[in-house]
Amino acid sequence: MTRKKRLGRGLEALLNSTADPVSTSSVAVATPPPVQPDPYIASAVRIPAPAAAAEPAEGDIVHLNVYDIQDNPFQPRRIFSESEIASLSESLKEHDILQPILVRKVSGRYQLISGERRLRASIKAGWKTIPARIREADDRLVSELAIVENLQRKDLNAIEKAMSFRRYIDQHRCTQEELAGRLKLDRSTIANLIRLLELPAPIKNALQSGKVSAGHARALLPLGEELTQVEFLNDILRDGMSVRATERAVADRITTEDVGGRKTRRSRTSDNQVASLEQELKTALGTNVNIKPGAKGRGKIEIKYGSETEFQRIRQLLMGAK
Repeated sequence: MTRKKRLGRGLEALLNSTADPVSTSSVAVATPPPVQPDPYIASAVRIPAPAAAAEPAEGDIVHLNVYDIQDNPFQPRRIFSESEIASLSESLKEHDILQPILVRKVSGRYQLISGERRLRASIKAGWKTIPARIREADDRLVSELAIVENLQRKDLNAIEKAMSFRRYIDQHRCTQEELAGRLKLDRSTIANLIRLLELPAPIKNALQSGKVSAGHARALLPLGEELTQVEFLNDILRDGMSVRATERAVADRITTEDVGGRKTRRSRTSDNQVASLEQELKTALGTNVNIKPGAKGRGKIEIKYGSETEFQRIRQLLMGAK
């Protein structure tokens, strides 16, 4: 009986929440020793986190990986002389770079604005990075800066200049007058260069390769007919004709007319006045013009064009700024 009572008291002590609590005075509780901080960890905790690097702002000069810089999509220059790049590369090795390239930030990456020759030369020299100045610029300003930089270089050929003008006008939907104002150039300079794009491919190729000058090419514009222009190009290349000689030969050609497929000189009558006017129109419009007098003071003026672009140019000349 006594044994069962003791067992019951034991269960009651375990299960009954109202049982007397155990006296803590009779239980020895081990106190853990104080934790000594690790001096290395403690010191690391006390060091503040480094501040985030400030984003480069306009005017700052940074050193960029030469292979991470995007090309300038508005670069008018398409032909780079390898010997020129090699010479500049040797100069960079000996004297370092004197002026940083110019870049802008586009979609998280740096894009070249100006300095492509220096960038190419630095790559050839084996450089990993190049100093670059940051500038904020939209597409239109980048186009203008690229054109101005290359206009100041004598070795940029006339076709590349003309293509840069045409690309700018088409992309920004502006007139030649507006572009001339933004670049501080005469409108005639822009107009004369853009007209070179109307020449046939053989003449444009000869101009780009330096076989003929822009003066030669402009002298061929009044001929109008592509076959005649190419014929004159062959004469220039074969005989080494000067620009003046080319102009005289073209002027002599456009005072004649086709008669049965043959070139004959106009008679020395009142028809000479028509020939003179015809020549003036050909020179002014830059294309082939035929004046065909009729009876009673009547007649017909034929103006020829070879493309939609040439038609629009002639139309603008005839209609004026409107």
